[in-house]
Parts: sequence; structure tokens; C-alpha cells
Amino acid sequence: MEILTPPPLKHGDRIAILSPASIIKPQVVYSTLPVLTDEGWVAYVGENTFGRHGTYAGTDDQRYSDLETALTDPDTRAIICARGGYGAVHLLERLNRLPLRDDPKWIVGYSDISALHALMSAHGIKSIHAPMTKHISEHEGKDEDSRRLFSLLRGENADVHAEPFGKNRYGTAKGVLRGGNLAVIAGLISTPFDVFQPGSILFIEDVSEPIYKVERILYTLRLNGTLGKLAGLIVGRFTNYTADRDNDTMEDMIQHMVEDYDYPVAYNVPIGHVDHNIPMVCSSTVTLDVNATGMTLHTLA
Repeated sequence: MEILTPPPLKHGDRIAILSPASIIKPQVVYSTLPVLTDEGWVAYVGENTFGRHGTYAGTDDQRYSDLETALTDPDTRAIICARGGYGAVHLLERLNRLPLRDDPKWIVGYSDISALHALMSAHGIKSIHAPMTKHISEHEGKDEDSRRLFSLLRGENADVHAEPFGKNRYGTAKGVLRGGNLAVIAGLISTPFDVFQPGSILFIEDVSEPIYKVERILYTLRLNGTLGKLAGLIVGRFTNYTADRDNDTMEDMIQHMVEDYDYPVAYNVPIGHVDHNIPMVCSSTVTLDVNATGMTLHTLA
């Protein structure tokens, strides 16, 4: 399947801010609107963005309705998700029936929004794993990650660089960039939205997951043959966990899990539930170069 790139945003294009998963505080979203306006775009809030249904930002029907409306509206060119949390998986079956390739839109977000990136990947459409409204509003869109996100939306894609890390495994690889929050995408293994594809350059991150639970996921990938068939691995930040008696760090465990393979591995890359969260274009074709100077990710297509 040919991978489609949503058209670059132009001055005056519309951006929807939606809540596909958990509840968001309205002031966070309202603080984001002027930032996007200053970039020359017309940002609007979905009808159910501030909905409440248990822990979710509205019922499944309400959250789906906002996404369906934005994805089929010819004037809406991008969707920035208000936040993650949990709940996007509820919407995948219905979203999967939409003609997403007829008029591809950018979807932006991370954490639970990894489920929507998996949806877009299944349809051969690029999307952006990136900070959401809280980050954009707190930094007023002036930090390097917000600036990179805005550049990506405009069709510009500079290389990604990361500092050297002692456990890095050197090498160069080419492949399609896929990944996101590990717990979320692991829940989609053996479904139509499985992003663990042979030949991929995989990036992973997570928060508040014990080392043994992450190891369990990696064993699933090892046993089904996926882990050994990657082209490369980018290990983002794993935060809010504690050492256990088997491993001092998450990186120690991951290094052991991939020691039988020879593809390049970059660790400690600023991707995930951290303030510096580098936007990554899912489903883009990239080269990954890991050497003594660090990691470089270059987009080919």
C-alpha cells in the first residue's frame, strides 16, 4: 500500500481539537487556541471535547462523532488530540470503516492516541506522535517540540538527533517508522491495527509500567518472531517505574532482550511522557543512524 502524506497546512486552514479518550480541563484547550491562531490557523473545539462520561470525555458515540465529523470535513486539515488517558481503542472499529484515504488528515497526539496512529498506519496514512494541548499551552508554542510539530504540519521535516547513550548499539538501517506507547500498541497485537511489522524501525515509550510488564510484552514480540525482524529500535523514555531485583533500569532489561539481534538500537531518546517529547512522523520511511555521536533519524519519504 502506498503511504499517503496529508497535505501541508496553509494559512487559514482549520484544526480540530478533540478528546478521543479521557477528560480534559477546558482551560487547557482554551489556552491552546490562541497559540494555533498565532500560527495562522483556525482552531476549533469539537462539540464533545469537554464531555464527561465516567472517566471518558463523553460516551463512545460522542467521541466517535467528533472524530468522524473532523475526518470527513473537507475544511478540517488536522486533528490535535486534547489528551490521552484511555479510551481511543473503543472507537477503532467504527473509524476503520471511514474512507480515510480519500482525504487524509493529520492526527496529532501521543500516549493513548497511539491507538489512532495504529489506525492511520493500517490505512497507510502518516500521523504525528507529538505533544498535545497541555504542552502546547504551557510553553505557548515556543519550545522546540511545539516548533517542530508546527513545522511538520507545514510539510517541513528536519532530522531528529539524540545524544549518545552508553548502551546504544551502532549501525544504520532503513525502514518505516512505527510505534508509540508500548502498552497501547501491545494491546493491538494480532488485530488489523498491529504496528509490529517486520522491517520496521520501532519506537517505544511508556509510563508507570513495571519492568517485568514491559519485559512480558517484549517476550511476546520475541516469541512471535517480530522482535528479531525489526530493522531498528528507538527506545524512548520509560518513566515513573522503580528498579526491581532483576534489573536496575528498563534499559538494562531491553538491552538483554535484544542482545541476540544485530540491528541498531538507540536508548534514552526524548520521546514519551516527558517535557521534551520530540514529534515523530509515524509511517514515514526513514534511515536510522546510531554511532558514537548519538542518533540521527532522517526522513526519506
